Amino acid sequence: MSYLYSKLPETGVSPHIGTGGMARRRLPGPIFHYIDGAADDEVTYRRNTEAYERCDLVPNVLAGVESIDMSITVMGQKIDMPLFCAPTALQRLFHHDGERAVAKAAEKFGTMFGISSLGTISIEAVSTIRTPKLFQLYFHKDRGLTNSMIERCIAAKFDVLTLTVDTITGGNRERDLRTGFTSPPRLTLKSLLSFAMHPRWAANYFMREKFELPQLKDYVKEGSSISVSIGDYFSTMLDESMNWQDAEDVRKKWGKQFCLKGIMSVADAKRAVDIGATGIMVSNHGGRQLDGSRSPFDQLAEIVDAVGDRIDVICDGGITRGTHVLKALSVGAKACSGGRLYLYALAAAGQAGVERALENLRAEIERDMKLMGCRSVDQLSRDNLRFR
Repeated sequence: MSYLYSKLPETGVSPHIGTGGMARRRLPGPIFHYIDGAADDEVTYRRNTEAYERCDLVPNVLAGVESIDMSITVMGQKIDMPLFCAPTALQRLFHHDGERAVAKAAEKFGTMFGISSLGTISIEAVSTIRTPKLFQLYFHKDRGLTNSMIERCIAAKFDVLTLTVDTITGGNRERDLRTGFTSPPRLTLKSLLSFAMHPRWAANYFMREKFELPQLKDYVKEGSSISVSIGDYFSTMLDESMNWQDAEDVRKKWGKQFCLKGIMSVADAKRAVDIGATGIMVSNHGGRQLDGSRSPFDQLAEIVDAVGDRIDVICDGGITRGTHVLKALSVGAKACSGGRLYLYALAAAGQAGVERALENLRAEIERDMKLMGCRSVDQLSRDNLRFR
């Protein structure tokens, strides 16, 4: 994994030890396993990356590649690389700077980043960041809460709203059940022992800015200091009756670039076009919801063939190498995104870690485009691919 094998400036750790290992050492066990785990037997989680290995690249040569342009426009946003930081929850559990660190790193590399409904800083806290901003919306039973988030994003001049549609109930995340993970961490004898074994994390967590979920705190107790499992949040706070009309109503209220995250079927991709979405994220939530489902890369071609000329298709998840990005773009994705690709690095070294992860991936994409004989992203096509 490209982002796993470079020395991070804050740590002084050997370049042969990955940020996944650094994150494991720095975080209490339940928090590390929340990042690292997935649903049931975690088959889909592993498959998300393995799918890329069943596809080979076929390079061209003598193409004059001294200058490379990897910039793209996705959902109306011009970004400097064809990869962006997908929204993820609870980031200040992993590092005290959380979303602020990710936002600043994305700004430095000219790419987009996302804030989650379960973000640990407020929507307004990143309003001054000068790079495209995406907000990930969960559809709550409390319509006032859902509408409040949309209105705050409008006021804070977010660029894209993404409605997550694959969390109608919580996935069976067995690692979280075994470790007793909650947000915020529940104070038990076992958790206190884990905190004591990770004193640097504990000092930052308990002595810095209070942990909270600012998007929720004025509406539900889960935004306060009451601990809750993520599965319980999905199952009790989100509206299981959400349907296509609700998604269209959200799009109309938002009025700008609108994306559905969690689309995996051609039929749903077509419905997304019908309701006026401008983007879809082909995603299985990092394997954290329905174990046994297809990988985004495996499902990408048929979705691109069906709707790729009418909506921006983003391949989300499983990406650990620049070549993975090039394979997805060659199939027809407009861009790629991921969460774990920066979360381990965030936990390991904060903003410096995220910057190193993005720099490694950016360098790989540039080098691999040269090796492919491509001067710009639009020169990538399925002619460059062979499937095993």
